[in-house]
Amino acid sequence: MKIQELILYSQNIETQRQFYTLVLGLECIVDTPNTITFQLRQSILTFKYKSVAHPAHFAFNIPSNAIYDALRWIGKRVELLDCEGHVIADFKKWNAKSLYFYDADYNIVEFISHDANAIEIDGSFSSSDILSVSEIGLPTTNIKTIYKQLNAIRPISIFDGSFHRFCAIGNYNGLFIVVDKHKKKWYPSMELVKDTEFVIKGDYNFEFCNGEIKEISVI
Repeated sequence: MKIQELILYSQNIETQRQFYTLVLGLECIVDTPNTITFQLRQSILTFKYKSVAHPAHFAFNIPSNAIYDALRWIGKRVELLDCEGHVIADFKKWNAKSLYFYDADYNIVEFISHDANAIEIDGSFSSSDILSVSEIGLPTTNIKTIYKQLNAIRPISIFDGSFHRFCAIGNYNGLFIVVDKHKKKWYPSMELVKDTEFVIKGDYNFEFCNGEIKEISVI
């Protein structure tokens, strides 16, 4: 499952612009007072101004062999979130490793390297090795309903989890991280899951608002 564009909302467009350009070193391809868009190698990330916006939890894919180089690179730029006493979370069941940090809006941002990803780096990690948006969190009170809504758009399988409290839907290229907001906290910060709004484009095109999926047309 591929994510071509993720649109999030921000109360602080200018501080987000500074974070993603100056800290992460991403190219800003749209820069207006109310909208900023950043180019990744395989997808784009957009922030649009909204007077009320809650933090999201999303991930960037990085090359399969890059997690330790990425740690050295990002560790000079941000404070990393603790993963149960470690800075890198080793998800053995997923054959993946992750590290986490906050952006300027306190969105939880994740770098994740999957062994299944054929892309590798040969040299030092840089912003050009941030490949794509690969995960977005969907808070809900009914995981099964969200799963059915996704399948109504296009068939998709469960990668990990169940309908009880946590369900990762998709594949290593792109995952919907669906959580029951009353039963699960965001990893690794263990903060309460709040309602999140976003728009996603790619293999799935929809708006997520108030815990509901609304399919959209993309021209």
